[in-house]
Amino acid sequence: MDSSKRQTLRAACCCAAAGMFTGGAGAAAAVSSAAARAGDTSADQARSKVFFSRHIDAVRLKALYDLVKGGISGRVALKLHTGERGGPNILPRDMVKALQAGIPQSTIVETNTLYMGDRYTTEDHRRTLEVNGWTFCPVDILDEEGTVSLPVKNCLHLKEVSMGSHIVNYDSMVVLTHFKGHAMGGFGGSMKNIAIGCADGRIGKQQVHGVSDVNLPWNEWPAKERLMENMADSAKAVVDYFGGRMCFINVMRRMSVDCDCAGLRAAEPTIGDIGIVASTDILAVDQASVDLVYGRPEGERHDLVERIESRHGLRQLSAMEELGMGSRAYDLISIDRD
Repeated sequence: MDSSKRQTLRAACCCAAAGMFTGGAGAAAAVSSAAARAGDTSADQARSKVFFSRHIDAVRLKALYDLVKGGISGRVALKLHTGERGGPNILPRDMVKALQAGIPQSTIVETNTLYMGDRYTTEDHRRTLEVNGWTFCPVDILDEEGTVSLPVKNCLHLKEVSMGSHIVNYDSMVVLTHFKGHAMGGFGGSMKNIAIGCADGRIGKQQVHGVSDVNLPWNEWPAKERLMENMADSAKAVVDYFGGRMCFINVMRRMSVDCDCAGLRAAEPTIGDIGIVASTDILAVDQASVDLVYGRPEGERHDLVERIESRHGLRQLSAMEELGMGSRAYDLISIDRD
């Protein structure tokens, strides 16, 4: 993105964010997408609904879910990043517990990691789940018993992606994401949560990262545009599989520049908590989250924006658009009454 376009986007984002954070009591008017007004999308493009609350608690999380749960039925996979042991930024367990309890036949789902760490093997992963308090409901490690390949329709690069085999045991998926930065992706939103998070720990994650030898140093792995495009392909495989039986919720709290994969090594957040956004459109929910970050004051957003742009993370959004995964034009609708 060139500098003039970035400045226009940031200015539009500031207007959108100001409209959300300074609205009077009972404000629930739709706010136009900053990206659309900045010229990133056609004015006549179909607009998606993205619901928002600046309050981060179980009550608002459940209320937002109720607005986007229309296609959710049957056995429900609750896709969550459960984090490395003791990670300080993972989502509060009591908030997730309250949501999960209200979704019939729901199970938290995860996969093992490609890197050596607390979740590299199923045995270690289950110990980490206990340490982090994910004990209030079943947790299904999708690749515990092998893999399944899901096709990618009209792919950018990957014609199919290896996923944890248990994914086919579910009828619907609720993608509950801690929105934050990411060492390689720039940011981790709903797309990254399923693109990396549903791919199995050995084959699929290696496919998405586009690396033939995992022993290569990290700085020699494909990154930037190619990584974002591979992630979009992987996420599309999941979206295509579930069809309209998905919804997406991004929780924008403790947004370190580092992913929850970093655990205790994650940098302390330098941007304030923003709120929760929810949609049935994976692209719109990630676009809105990015817009809200850009809408914060320069000194507050600097570190996270620098992480996003230095990794070319905005390519996640344009890649999803090219794959027809949703709309970058949206109406941001507050549910807050105060």
